[in-house]
Amino acid sequence: MAELNGGGHWHLDAVFYQVYVRGFKDSSRDGNGDLRGLIEKLDYIESLGVSCLWLMPIFPSPLRDDGYDVSDFLEIDPSIGSLADFQQLTEAAHQRDLRVITDLVISHTSDQHHWFQKARQGPDSPFFSYYVWSESDDRYPEARVIFSDTEHSNWATSRCGFCWSLPEPCQNTGPYPCHANP
Repeated sequence: MAELNGGGHWHLDAVFYQVYVRGFKDSSRDGNGDLRGLIEKLDYIESLGVSCLWLMPIFPSPLRDDGYDVSDFLEIDPSIGSLADFQQLTEAAHQRDLRVITDLVISHTSDQHHWFQKARQGPDSPFFSYYVWSESDDRYPEARVIFSDTEHSNWATSRCGFCWSLPEPCQNTGPYPCHANP
């Protein structure tokens, strides 16, 4: 444990092991990796000389963006475990002098996140400014379109089927129609 209490620049010499928990080790035999499965493999991970586990999204999500479309930053996705499982993982990792970090991408959320649901209420919502809203298809006129042969604007489209977009009909009560998020 002494190693974990080291200086603030520990990451400079760290060996990271990035884990997509849902696809790693399935302890419950339901077809999805989980936190308990990761705990079972900590000795193996430690044997590789790893000093830090980097967990890809572990938060609840509708999984339209590999878990990066988070619907609640304060919970653990129940399909991979519980907060108690996460605490057990952290304690077990620390016993092996392994640090644990998580991806925390707050530049976008799921349309199911309570921030977004409240933002949809209109410009008076304290969460409205958390998101980009536009009235036109030319959403960022000052930004050039890089792939002009395939894209007509510089805004993400939904033709890929999972891009960030608000399902119709938009429930925004303000004068701002909802469009895809960049």
